[in-house]
Amino acid sequence: MLIVLGIAAILVITTNAIHLAGLVGLSAVMRRQRFHPAHLETKIGQGMSIIVYVLSIFLLHAVEIWVYTAAFLWVNAFDNVYEALYYSISSFTTVGFGDVLPDHPWRMLGATESANGFLLIGWSTAFLVSISSKIRMFEASLEREGPAPQSLSTAAESEN
Repeated sequence: MLIVLGIAAILVITTNAIHLAGLVGLSAVMRRQRFHPAHLETKIGQGMSIIVYVLSIFLLHAVEIWVYTAAFLWVNAFDNVYEALYYSISSFTTVGFGDVLPDHPWRMLGATESANGFLLIGWSTAFLVSISSKIRMFEASLEREGPAPQSLSTAAESEN
């Protein structure tokens, strides 16, 4: 049992490090490319930015699921990649159908993946809420500024 808990701890640390690096890297790339939602003045641009964030986070979760899948295969908990991946997705997302189970000593690893997946998905949700609130703050600042001042030539034309 100590071996299972040790492997579980290594997987939790690894996937959390991947998640942290992924979110920090994603933020840095988006900011550097001026693709951060707060820099985009159109609703379409902001929406596209959110889609890029969501797809990137989805990819990040996929990598983390594959880390667990590789571990299940490494310890021979499953006979094939399909079952290991299916179980890993089911555990990570806390769906846990129970139709596919690893050999008995490795079930604890699945429970750990569920708890870890729950936390990582929550972390991602908090990250997306933070991004969305930055969009809202940006929109509010634009609303406070009001319409752009008219130039003298535009003002003169509107008087005629």
